[in-house]
Amino acid sequence: MDVRAAAVAGIFYPGESSELSRSIQALFADATGANPWLGPPKALIVPHAGYIYSGPIAASAYAPLARLRGIIERVVLLGPAHHLALTGLALPGASAFDTPLGRVRVDAEAAGLLRSLAGVSVNPAAHVREHAIEVQLPFLQQVLGTFRIIPLAVGHATAEAVAEAIEALWGGLETLIIVSSDLSHYLPYERAQAMDRRTCASISDLEPLASHEQACGATAVNGLLLAARRHGLRPHLMDLRNSGDTAGDRSHVVGYAAFAFTQEGARAH
Repeated sequence: MDVRAAAVAGIFYPGESSELSRSIQALFADATGANPWLGPPKALIVPHAGYIYSGPIAASAYAPLARLRGIIERVVLLGPAHHLALTGLALPGASAFDTPLGRVRVDAEAAGLLRSLAGVSVNPAAHVREHAIEVQLPFLQQVLGTFRIIPLAVGHATAEAVAEAIEALWGGLETLIIVSSDLSHYLPYERAQAMDRRTCASISDLEPLASHEQACGATAVNGLLLAARRHGLRPHLMDLRNSGDTAGDRSHVVGYAAFAFTQEGARAH
């Protein structure tokens, strides 16, 4: 079995399973009650920094998924390729991903559907050191239990190519789509706040982002926004902060936002 080993355990998040579980439970406890139940989300945008920095913001989107444990069976995960110049979208070619909380199986059948798309390839090198997808897995393991993933590293691609991959796996309530992205990088605190507010306003209006200066995952975000417009999804801002809020240093910060996208009228469950 070709398993993608955890690359940033002990760096971006605790490397020991019980400590990691306690850390996530504490983040969920702090996030619970911060936002009303909006109905089952079809998609999320969540940040991907070390948990000390962006964990509280990510938890605001993940904690409500506890209502959908046993319902969500597969998760499509799209994140930017930080370590490799990449054209298009890349599958890992692995059968599973490991984290300190256990092994998460890759949905081979769903991955096979994507391999027929012109913009999708198999490139293990795009995933071997990539943190953007990996840091989401312990949150999902904690809140959902058992599920399958379709991990996609996103490089130089069009929003249409990303949307095409998302559409191919759209499914129903059993499928959740997650875009992993931080916002502005290394600006002074007030400048970052202003830029991130503008970025979140664009996402809330389903308007595409102009550049990766706004969000490192802008390509994947724009693909999701395109699919969301087609399917009548509504984005809800769950949390917006930056590393100056969570870790103290405000001289140069990284911005983080969490969004949940729901179908209008879908407040059951």
